[in-house]
Amino acid sequence: MEKIWLKSYDPGVPYAMNYPNHTLRQLLEESARRYADCTAIIFPGAFGDESMMSYRELEKASNKLANALLEMGVKRGDRVALLMPNCPQFVISYYAVLRAGAIVVATNPLYSPREMEFQLKDCGAETIIVLSLFYKMIMGLKERTSLKNVVVTNIKEYLPPQSRKAFVAFMEKQEGHRVRIPRVKNIYKFQDLLHRFSTTSPAVKTDPDDVAMLQYTGGTTGLSKGAIATHRNVVANVYQMRSWAIPIGLNQGEEVVMGVMPLFHVYGMVTVMHFSVLTGSAMVLLPRFETEQVLKAINRYRPAFFPGVPTMYVAINNFAEVSKYDLRSIKACVSGAAPLPLEVQQEFERLTGGKLAEGYGLSEAPVVVTANPMIGVRKTGSIGLPISNVEARIMDAETGEKEMPLGEIGELAIRAPQVMKGYWNRPEETAMVLRAEWLYTGDLARMDEDGFIFIVDRKKEMIIAGGFNIYPREIEEVLYEHPKVREAACYGVPDPYRGQTVKVAIVLKEGESVTEDEIIEFCRPRLARYKIPKLIEFRDALPKSLIGKVLRRVLVEEEEKKAKAGEAQKQQAQK
Repeated sequence: MEKIWLKSYDPGVPYAMNYPNHTLRQLLEESARRYADCTAIIFPGAFGDESMMSYRELEKASNKLANALLEMGVKRGDRVALLMPNCPQFVISYYAVLRAGAIVVATNPLYSPREMEFQLKDCGAETIIVLSLFYKMIMGLKERTSLKNVVVTNIKEYLPPQSRKAFVAFMEKQEGHRVRIPRVKNIYKFQDLLHRFSTTSPAVKTDPDDVAMLQYTGGTTGLSKGAIATHRNVVANVYQMRSWAIPIGLNQGEEVVMGVMPLFHVYGMVTVMHFSVLTGSAMVLLPRFETEQVLKAINRYRPAFFPGVPTMYVAINNFAEVSKYDLRSIKACVSGAAPLPLEVQQEFERLTGGKLAEGYGLSEAPVVVTANPMIGVRKTGSIGLPISNVEARIMDAETGEKEMPLGEIGELAIRAPQVMKGYWNRPEETAMVLRAEWLYTGDLARMDEDGFIFIVDRKKEMIIAGGFNIYPREIEEVLYEHPKVREAACYGVPDPYRGQTVKVAIVLKEGESVTEDEIIEFCRPRLARYKIPKLIEFRDALPKSLIGKVLRRVLVEEEEKKAKAGEAQKQQAQK
C-alpha cells in the first residue's frame, strides 16, 4: 500500500520516527530533571489568582502518593480508579498510580451510580482516589464492588488562598464538597498521605509494554468497554503529536497548554496532560468549560496550544465581549470529536491568529491518529492525514477484506504504534475490531488522491431509507452552511414505508428565526432528493457528551420513547 499522504506533510514533519523505549513514568522523571523549576500546573482561582506547581514539586507529590499506594497493598498490574475533574490532584494521582506499577482507570464524574458500579466491577479496581463531592456515592457502592481502599481529596486543597476562603465560606457545604471522613481502616485523606510518605521514587519495575491505563469507551452492545493501552502506546502518540507541531515552533520548557478538555477523557489526558509533561509545558487546568473563564485564562496565562472540540470554539466566537480579550498567544489548536465547520475555523483563526486544525482519534488508539497539517494545505471537512508512523486504509464495509479505491466509501482501518492491545475481558469484541494488527474503527470514510481522509459517518448511525444509504454527517455539513444555523444533528427515525426517514434537530443562532420550509428549500440544491430532511425540530440545545460531542443516540432514544408513548395512548383509546 502506497502511503500517498506523506507528500502532503508539512516541511520538517518526519514520515517515520523511532520512539524512546520509555514508560510514562519516565516522561515525568525526565521533565522533572530538565525543567525542575518550570511550572507544570496552573490552577486558576475565582479572583484572578492561581496556585502553581513546578515539575520538581509534581514529581515529589506523585512519589509520596505512590509510596502510600504501595503501603496500602497496591501491586503491579492492579487497577486504581480516579474520580475527579481537572485539578492538580488528578495529575499527581495519575503519575502516582503508574509509579506504583499499577493501571489507571479514569472514571467520568458525570456517571450515575449504576454506570460507576458497572465500570468498577468490570475493571476490578480495589483502590479509588475520589473528589469529596463523590465520596458518598462511592461509599454507597463500596460493598457491591471490589473496592477496599478509598482516598478522598477536596477541590479546595490546591485553590489559591483568596479563592479557597471564598469556596469554604460560600460553596463547600452548599455544593456537597464538605464531607466527614471517618478515621477508619482503608479510608484515607489525600493530604495526610502526602504529609506521611517519602519523596523517594518507588523501586517498582515498570516496562514499556506494561498496561498503563484502561480507557472506557461506548460499545455496540451499549456496555462500556475498557480499551487496554500500554505505556508504549501512549508514549508513541505523545511523540507523534510533538512532531506534528514542529512547523508552528513550540518551545520546550517554555509553553503553556490550555487544559479545559477533561483529563479523565483520553483526548484531554493525552493532548493536555501527557503532551505538557513531554514538552515541559505548563498546563492550565479548568474543571469545566465556561466561555468567559476560558477567555480570561487565555488572556492571563498566554497559552500556545489549545486542544478542544467545535462547540468550545463556537462558544468563543459567539461570545459577545470576545474582543475584550487578547487571544493572540494561541499558535495551534487541534479540534476533534465532531465536524469542524469552515466558518468556525475561519473566525477562530481571525480572533487568535493561530491555526485551528481538525483531527481524529479514538480511545482504541489513544488518542490522535490523523490531523490536518498545521501550516500547509488543510481540507475543509477532512480529518486530515495519518500522522507519523500511522498507516490507514479504507476497507469494504461488509467484509473488511477488500481495500477500496481512492474516493470510494468504506470502513477506516489503521495500523499504528498507539493501537490498543484489546478490550479488557472482552475477547470476542476485541476480535471484531483488531484483525491482523489493523484496528477497524467502525467509521465510514473515504480517502482522496492527496491522502486526506473524510469521515462519512459511523457504520451504526448510517440511515437506510428506501434502500438508500444516507450519512448523517453529510446532511449536517450542509445545514452548517446555513447562515442562521448554529448546531445541527441528523438521525434516522422509523418510517412504515421507507424503513427510516431523515430527521434533523437544529439550534439557531441567537436572535435568528427560520421556518421548516426554508430549511428544506436550502437543502434542495445541495442534497439528493432522498437525503433532504423530512422532519425538522428546532431546539434550544442538543444533547452532548462532557467533551461537547453531539449525542445522536440520545435523540434517537427520545424518538423511541415518543413512539412508545404514542402507541400506549392509542391502545388505551381503543379499549
